[in-house]
Amino acid sequence: MTRIVICDYCGKPAELITGKAIYPHRPDLFSLKFWSCTPCKAYVGCHKDSDAVPLGRLANAELRSAKNRAHAAFDPLWKSKSMKRAEAYGWLSEQLGISGKDCHIGMFNIEMCERVVSACQQRNAL
Repeated sequence: MTRIVICDYCGKPAELITGKAIYPHRPDLFSLKFWSCTPCKAYVGCHKDSDAVPLGRLANAELRSAKNRAHAAFDPLWKSKSMKRAEAYGWLSEQLGISGKDCHIGMFNIEMCERVVSACQQRNAL
């Protein structure tokens, strides 16, 4: 199957590349696949053992930073074992007012990532 991934920034097809192009200093990532839009400096990794299925949407540096902040705020909820992962995502979907099937940080824009951080901070303040 030929997969086409479109860049959200310029609307052009992304290119399937390896981790060596994105992370030349990380030999452990060389064999991984990524979708990349070189002009926009946007990329996204692929699910391992898949036919290059993207882990989310292509992200430029600003969006990658927002996703990192969202994961840093959210992931401890389930990684600490205080909640199961599915429970944590269920809680997050309720906080964001979206369906569980749409609750995936990899698909979020900057605003949604900021809402994730805010919801987690509010929960931690209780």
